[in-house]
Order: sequence, then structure tokens, then C-alpha cells
Amino acid sequence: MEQLEEITNTATSWFDTLLTTEIYNGKSFADLLTFEALLGLAGSVLAATAIILLGFILAGVLRRRIHKIGENHESLDNTLFSFLANIARYVVLAFTGLFVLNTFGVQTTSIIAVIGAAGLAIGLALQGTLSNIAAGVMIILFRPLKLGDFVQVNDVIGTVKEITLNYTEIADLGNVQVVVPNSEVWGNTIKNYSGYDKRRAEWTFGVGYGVNLADAERVIRDTIMADDRSLSDPEPFIQVNNLGSSSVDFLVRVWCKSAEYFQYQADMKRKVKEALDAADINIPFPTRTLVHDTPALSLVTKTDGAEDDKVVAAE
Repeated sequence: MEQLEEITNTATSWFDTLLTTEIYNGKSFADLLTFEALLGLAGSVLAATAIILLGFILAGVLRRRIHKIGENHESLDNTLFSFLANIARYVVLAFTGLFVLNTFGVQTTSIIAVIGAAGLAIGLALQGTLSNIAAGVMIILFRPLKLGDFVQVNDVIGTVKEITLNYTEIADLGNVQVVVPNSEVWGNTIKNYSGYDKRRAEWTFGVGYGVNLADAERVIRDTIMADDRSLSDPEPFIQVNNLGSSSVDFLVRVWCKSAEYFQYQADMKRKVKEALDAADINIPFPTRTLVHDTPALSLVTKTDGAEDDKVVAAE
């Protein structure tokens, strides 16, 4: 009996302690079991539910509105506005959570301080990733390059296939996928060969010193300007630029559309060579004469009808 009485007293003491312990908003468990407390708690739950529903609705509406801004304007990038729409949604939901906690009497000041400290720690840990995101926003906002552009970033030359907030994907000249972090794209010189509609092609054609230069210039000009890809505005430049050791060099500069540049430049080299040959205009190549102090031996190879090879001494 004494043992049973001791157990009963211990249980009663524990229960009394539980009822008098402060557990929520300065109130004990016993205070919360009253009708008034339960009614207040129910009101807080209803208010919190309404705040949550309103927060999700507002977050969804704001996200869709911001996203549509990028869709309705061709000059704006959808990727950037999709990112901004998601950021706005998460901000609204974060404030919704704080309002819900405040409804139940929870002090949110300390929670905000903890979130700020955690955000600082996460930011330091993800410094490289955040710098890529910041660079991605700048790339999308200022658009130094866009999808389909032929660019050079550092040592990478190729076509832009994708631009995200973290990286830029480029297909190089061998159609190999190259992924460049946005911080390296934004922080370095970008050569965008597709940035303008027109590009200037340039060649150097050499002719012999005995050639009539006016005829050579006419052949070069007529051949290049006969091609539909050659633009007359700006005016083409075809002039003698250099007197070389074995040739007179014409410098030729003609404008064309950027999309046709590489094939156009290659085609014109062949067409001008063929046109100069057809006009019997000599295209010299370097030659070298060797002079020996001692008699030289020259080997005469066997030809059809010859009986033996001969070695002839030239004096």
C-alpha cells in the first residue's frame, strides 16, 4: 500500500507540474484547457489558415503577372522574368509564414535574426554559385550575347546554345558542348560575331610585277562584286597595298551579311584565283636560287625511251 501511495503521489506531482508549466505565450497547459483559451486558439487557427490561403493566392498571382511581362514583350528575356517571378513568389510565402507565426503569438524577431545569419552563412558557402547567378542576371538583362550567336569567350569559339542563370552553353567549331560559368562570361571580353548584321571580309591577292595593275584590279573587282552576297554599301575597297619581294599585293575589303561571312570569304578566294588564271594574270609564288662555289652534281632521272640514268656534273 505504501508503494502504491508513493506512485500515486509521484504521478499527481508530475501532472500538477505539467499543468502549471508555461508552454505557450506565457500560459500554462491548464490555462490552455479553458474554454476561453480553446476558443482563442481556434480563432488563431482560422486566422492562420486564411493568411496561408491568401498568401498562396497572392504569390501565385504575382508570379504569373511577372512571368507574363517577359512573354508579352519580345525585347525582354523570359529566363530572367521567370527567375524574378519565382523570387517574388518565395518572398511572399516567406512573409506569409512570418504572419502565421505572429498570429500564434510567436516572436518573429529572433526567427528573422536566425534566418539572416543562416542566409549569410549560406551566401558565403555558395559564393561562387551566387556570383554565377548575378552574372547570369547581367547577361540576360544587358544581352551581350543571345541564343544562336557566333561568339568567342576566352579561348572558346562557337555558337551559343543555351543561357541559364548559372552557365552558358556553347557548341564549338567541332560541335563539342562547352559549358562556361556565367562569371567567366561576364567577367571577360566577349567577341560577338553575330552582333551586327554586316561584316567586312578581307583578302590579299598578289599578282606579278609584269602584270597590268588596272586589268588585275578590274578582274578582282568584277569577280567579287558579281556575287550576290557582296554589298555595294559600304563601298568596297580594292587598292594596291604592298610591294612584296615577288608580288604586287592588292588589299580587298568588301562587306557582306554576318550569317554568310565564312562561306563567302572562302568562296571568293577560289573565284578570284580562277578568274585571274582565266585572264592569264600571273600569280607569283616565292622562288629561291642556290649558288654553289663547287661544281654541283645533278641527277637526271630516267624517262620513257631512256636506257640508263645519268649523273651530270654542272660547272
